[in-house]
Amino acid sequence: MGRFISRPNRFLAIVELPRSESAAPVRAEAHIKDSGRLRELLFPGNLVALKRLEDSSRRRTSWDLVLAWSGSAWVSLDPSASSHLIQAALQRGTLPEFSGYTTVRREAKYGESRLDFFLDGEQVAPAFVEVKSVTLVRGDLALFPDAPTLRGSRHLQELQRARQEGYGAFVVFVVQREDALAVAPNAETDGQFTRAMVAAARAGVRVLAYRCRVGLREIALESSSIPVIVPGEDSLDRTGQV
Repeated sequence: MGRFISRPNRFLAIVELPRSESAAPVRAEAHIKDSGRLRELLFPGNLVALKRLEDSSRRRTSWDLVLAWSGSAWVSLDPSASSHLIQAALQRGTLPEFSGYTTVRREAKYGESRLDFFLDGEQVAPAFVEVKSVTLVRGDLALFPDAPTLRGSRHLQELQRARQEGYGAFVVFVVQREDALAVAPNAETDGQFTRAMVAAARAGVRVLAYRCRVGLREIALESSSIPVIVPGEDSLDRTGQV
């Protein structure tokens, strides 16, 4: 663990690492996998956790910044962990909302996008799934995105079109912390994404959210979904349907 010092660019952190009691701390560079703003997590003096790479010969840095302290809980800063957690849960069949799907394929091309998963099963419609990693929480509400995302809006539009063509379509928000009770689009930061999410939900795209238990040794996905709040709609129920 260490203390965050600064962020020279989106993908680079300067972190102060402790040494022995008799030695002064040392500063190290660490790679940030999450390109979001993360202002509420990456500020001078905040506690962070790093992971050393076994082979950093092809990297500028030998550390990854993997966790940040929120004041009450650890938050994972690895967006790729969200899709890995969802993939593992889909393959194990532990998410009730995806009952019946037995085939899971990663990186499925549809339209102009490459969506996270394509699902199939004998008695269910083939489906596309896009996973979004969430780190920002205000009060007990998780908000996505924390920075404008044209790519995110395009994914929702592709899912809406897939649904209209008869496919199943899911957008899944993975909250990489355990202190949120619900998820909502961050209209203040990205109105376009919010409008795309409202349109997708109304078109039948299922909107789901799950929380993670995050610790220094493990990140675990909870199998029970949490509510998603869509502007202009009642809170989506636990099946992700309007």
